[in-house]
Amino acid sequence: MQGIADYEFVRPLGESNYGTNYLATAPARLGIPAGEVVVKVIAGPTSDDAFRRATRELKHFSVADSDRLVAVYDAGRQGGAFYYAMEFLPLGSLERPHVEIGTAQRVAAVRDAALAAHALHERGIAHRDIKPANVLLAEDGGRLADLGLSQLLSPGMVTTGLGQIGLEFTDPAIMLGAQASRASDIWSLGATLHFAITGSGVYGELRDTEPLLLVRSILASQPSLSPDLPPAARELVEACLAADVAARPRTAAEVADRIAGLGAELGSAV
Repeated sequence: MQGIADYEFVRPLGESNYGTNYLATAPARLGIPAGEVVVKVIAGPTSDDAFRRATRELKHFSVADSDRLVAVYDAGRQGGAFYYAMEFLPLGSLERPHVEIGTAQRVAAVRDAALAAHALHERGIAHRDIKPANVLLAEDGGRLADLGLSQLLSPGMVTTGLGQIGLEFTDPAIMLGAQASRASDIWSLGATLHFAITGSGVYGELRDTEPLLLVRSILASQPSLSPDLPPAARELVEACLAADVAARPRTAAEVADRIAGLGAELGSAV
């Protein structure tokens, strides 16, 4: 395969928000023990557009300064494309694990995603796309990935583009034009926790795949929780999904603390 800069691509890993991810060999200059990294290549309709997207995402990674976010090692520009290199987590994601994992490990990954989200929120940033595909599995828990849709929590700022957003894990208020917030990311954490424990979304099996039809289907529905949720987990998911944002946990750090307390219900420490 081809590569970019001194990164030799091993294989494509799929699309992410505003970019394509590749598994690549890690050049020695990075000074990291890993032999492989993920390289995200961002190429917009114009170089200015690509630059805006890339710099926004990298800035949000850097200012959050959380070890629960995927580590970024390098960034650069080649031709009209921008790229950055980040850590490769071979265990896969909550959506598509590459190994068999237990419920406690899946829930621990969501706990760490909540800690990463809190770090972003404390710097005034909303992730906007917390979903199982963006919660990567690590030996010590998980990492939150893909800040391609992240935005500043500015008063009056409204989301107008959904991109490749995970709609069934998105606060329905966002689809109606509400401002991204701590509360909207907390809704997504609750839906992701439900998936981690039960293997299903809070809307069951959604048949529509075309975005507008999917939005319409979701807005015409109400979240329905699986009977497989243990009581304390159900209470937490219900709180995260509350229509009244004042009834939701105040911070993602609170969500992480409550997830950590689910160990007894799940049969092992989280």
